[in-house]
Amino acid sequence: MKVGHFTAIKETGERIETSQTRKIEGSEREKSKHQSRFKRLLFILTLGLILSITFSVMLGPVPISMLTVWKIVASQLPFVGDTVPVNWSLAQQNIIWELRFPRALLGGIVGAGLAVAGVGIQALVRNSLADPYILGVSSGASVGATLVILFGALQFFGQYALSLAAFLGAFLSVVFVYTFARVGGQISTIRLLLAGIAISMILGAVTNVIVLSAPEEEGIRGALYWMMGSLAGANWTILPIPAIAVVVVFVFLLYQSRTLNLILMGEDTAATLGINVGAFRKVLIVVISLLTGVLVAVSGAIGFVGLMVPHMIRLLVGSEHRKVLPISALFGAVFMIWADIVARLVVAPEELPIGVVTALCGGPFFIWLLRRSSYTFGGRS
Repeated sequence: MKVGHFTAIKETGERIETSQTRKIEGSEREKSKHQSRFKRLLFILTLGLILSITFSVMLGPVPISMLTVWKIVASQLPFVGDTVPVNWSLAQQNIIWELRFPRALLGGIVGAGLAVAGVGIQALVRNSLADPYILGVSSGASVGATLVILFGALQFFGQYALSLAAFLGAFLSVVFVYTFARVGGQISTIRLLLAGIAISMILGAVTNVIVLSAPEEEGIRGALYWMMGSLAGANWTILPIPAIAVVVVFVFLLYQSRTLNLILMGEDTAATLGINVGAFRKVLIVVISLLTGVLVAVSGAIGFVGLMVPHMIRLLVGSEHRKVLPISALFGAVFMIWADIVARLVVAPEELPIGVVTALCGGPFFIWLLRRSSYTFGGRS
């Protein structure tokens, strides 16, 4: 080892620059830059989320002013609602409060949830190409959801049938992936990814068979449209379930951010530092399955967000999960709301499937960002 690695200060107090000191200083500067960027992004994206919700509610076949939008929202709030003077029509109130506002909120919830699920899965398999689709989670949820939509399965659960079926499909798909990837009591990342891709393709074929077996042509069209993603079914009744699922999983992953960071450094390293990697993996798989199943049930299978958003955020703030998780959630929410705005307006009065918009809008920007920045995942370039 070079002597310069041990001596950074001369006896006279004069500072000596070595490759080691330059590396340490470079790392500190990088951390400081990421910390500063994290604070700016947190403020900008929080403000951006409020503005995005506002524009999402304002824009449409019947444009409504920003002031009227927030007056109507304020009039629905307890304690302050009675103090707001009513100077809008009943039609405007129905459009804002019954249609557009819950749709904007659902877009934010789904976008945040998909981004958080992507962060969790990428940390789980230590691969930046992983997302809920790669491990077959979305495909499994789609199988359960299409059975409910087209054949009325699990109808005795009422309004919760779709969410429950999607969760069961997502959970079973991950159990299959986990079982097939486990050989000799060990699970390698490569084997897990390949098993996920195989299960995803099989379940995708099963979903196509279910859709083509639908008794009515209109049902097939509706199911295919739903599979490409839509927020058209948003209402106040369905909002609590995905909102609670997203908050619970976000808090869990944020609480486990140190464990996620250690797993990125390698399973052996994490085990040496006291982490039960096998047990944590099982818990993480169940948690991500629950979240993905609930999101697929309310919005269809919207791809690309879980893959793209964590990538972008790691480019901006590094791989520390305490920063990646909140910024990813905010960015995913803003991105999904604007994707929904484009889906509603670009071919109005018809709507584009939102999955088409997320791929066409986010893909080029992602490629541009990838080419102009250096990228690291878990400390590896």
